[in-house]
Amino acid sequence: MQESSNLYNVNAVVSETAPHVVHPHLLDPLLRPTSVAFIGASNRPQTLGNIMVSTAAVDGYPGALYPVNPKESMISGLPCFPDIASIPGQVEHVVIGLADQRIEQALHEAIEKGVRAATIFTGCDMSDQGDDKLLYRLSDMAREAGLHICGPNSMGLLNPTIGLRLNGYASPIPLKPGNIALILQSGSAFSALAYNHPRLRFSFCVSTGRELATRSEDYMLWALEQPETKVIGLFQETARDPARFITALERARQRSIPVVVLKVGKTELSAHFASSHSGAIAGDAAAYEAVFRSYGVVATSTLDEFGACLQIFSKVDAARLPDGLLAGVHDSGGEREMVVDLAEREGVFYADISKATKAKLSANLDSGLKPENPLDVWGSGHEFERKVENCMKALIDDPATGALALFQDIRDGSYVATGFLSALRRVSKSSNKPAIIVSNYAGVRHGTIALEAVEAGLPVIEGSQEGLKAIRELFAFRDRQKVSRGSLPATSPEIVSRWRTRLSEPNDLSEAEALALIADYGIATPRVVEVDTLEALRNAVPEVGLPLVLKTAAPGIKHKSDVAGVFLGLTDMASIELAYREIAVRLGPQAILEEMLPSGIELAFGLVQDETFGPFVIMAAGGIWIEALEDRVVALPPFDQAEARGMIDELRIRRQLGGGRGVPPADLDAIAQAFSRFSQLAADLGDLIFEMDVNPLFARADGIRAVDALLSVCATRTPNI
Repeated sequence: MQESSNLYNVNAVVSETAPHVVHPHLLDPLLRPTSVAFIGASNRPQTLGNIMVSTAAVDGYPGALYPVNPKESMISGLPCFPDIASIPGQVEHVVIGLADQRIEQALHEAIEKGVRAATIFTGCDMSDQGDDKLLYRLSDMAREAGLHICGPNSMGLLNPTIGLRLNGYASPIPLKPGNIALILQSGSAFSALAYNHPRLRFSFCVSTGRELATRSEDYMLWALEQPETKVIGLFQETARDPARFITALERARQRSIPVVVLKVGKTELSAHFASSHSGAIAGDAAAYEAVFRSYGVVATSTLDEFGACLQIFSKVDAARLPDGLLAGVHDSGGEREMVVDLAEREGVFYADISKATKAKLSANLDSGLKPENPLDVWGSGHEFERKVENCMKALIDDPATGALALFQDIRDGSYVATGFLSALRRVSKSSNKPAIIVSNYAGVRHGTIALEAVEAGLPVIEGSQEGLKAIRELFAFRDRQKVSRGSLPATSPEIVSRWRTRLSEPNDLSEAEALALIADYGIATPRVVEVDTLEALRNAVPEVGLPLVLKTAAPGIKHKSDVAGVFLGLTDMASIELAYREIAVRLGPQAILEEMLPSGIELAFGLVQDETFGPFVIMAAGGIWIEALEDRVVALPPFDQAEARGMIDELRIRRQLGGGRGVPPADLDAIAQAFSRFSQLAADLGDLIFEMDVNPLFARADGIRAVDALLSVCATRTPNI
């Protein structure tokens, strides 16, 4: 298949000094066409050929529409042409609603007409009919003609901004223009989100299909040049053009446009094929996880989470969200307890409101209700709308509050829900802070009142967990915007050159070499000496010092403890020689003597090579339980100490690092500095490294030191990722 063409160039950009001035883009004929022809149009009701014509302009598209069918004169009130060549003037976009066998000829005729874009619904797979080259021929045709294609195997595309629908599936719901750019590598997800959720308002939606000529990354870059785009939603199976995907994410970050992703079809990184613990614990789609972290992508796991995050980011400008945490309002003490439990699990924190705010709350609460956050506001119901409004205003005005959320099962026809939402609308209009509605039960019937709230600018999220997830991501996006990405000191060119030369050789590093490598990158290591005879061992002992560790260095042994190849805490020459003789007999004479370090909390650093995005790094709970604990974070290199410090807080082992029961806290700054230096190693040399483990590292109050290291070079391995 072809590589993506350069769709973004000097003639198709938004001026950086005038970001709302849109210049023509090479994808405009596909996504913003001025004329569309429909090959395979039909008068037969409830068919793709009929629906694709009859629904194209139901939302007000003003451009020219041309049905094509040699057997008809009129279709859906439009003059019909026998073939595309008969259409007078230029046609920008062609929609092909034919069977696989007829696609190639139809596309050829469209190219002859000078069409610049096409949408193809069918899968174009004729392998079961003896033709497995159709996709390749279509790809070649598109590349030679410079044609942009939505599909094949696409559900089509929608552009409510210009009132255009190019699809073969009817929906009675009017599509009002919005600010969500929705890009989906799933036809079912396209139908579910585009046609069933009027609270989501789209600038455009596309079912990308098999991405024959135009890929998800191209759609993202186009969306980022449209002034109406406020958030991008991506249902992703794979990034077909990884470099372009990174470019799009970087551009979104520069422009403070959130990217919400639901990643599916995860590539398995099998522990069976991994030679290191890092490879084994990375898990499914770890490289994508690293990419998402590094570029601030909002990662979701279900369509409900996906829709919740899209809705909240479409209504709230997260980059301009004020400082502060959540203020919650409830009309139920029991549901409040449920939400508080979920908030702790989801990592959503409540604002610590002031005494002055509590006094205002007390003045409006019925007897027995406490002035606190989150607030149970429902009492007798007497004059409840006035009291609720006063309480909401007191909470949203508190300096510690960043956003206000009403957790209530609003219902159509409920005077209580109507009163609460009326109060919330007035409070929201009087504040620069967002107000959000979360229905704790997704099954409540509230289609009418919820849509009215959305029209008033208030997001309405279904489900407590989904609402809290969206709120957490809103705060996280705001906070990431405030963090400037620091840079690391450049590595000495001599160090980089020396190790690049060594890593290019077709043999893996020994443990001593691997420890020397990380030492060159500023990570503390023990004294180490390699030996292969008893005499060399005796000469090395004074250099290493007592007590010491003796390990086998036999080639091919990755995990020494698995073969009883490690002796710890040797304190005299007799025990050292005895241990060496035992190892030499079983495993061979190659061994290392290593300084015995005082133990600490065990961590691990890792590097794994991904065939899509290149190297990424891992920090994990270490030691012999590293795989069983599966406590890890991943990121793309390089990153500075501040970013590394934030990653430490995400580990479950973070509590142990804080000390307790007579154990002093570990030096978190030293850990962060070491991991950031390891990320620089990965940035400098990672393209030559297949997998790398530094495990364990002992984290203590006086710093962190690496004890063991394992490194496989790419020259000896083909990645199995």
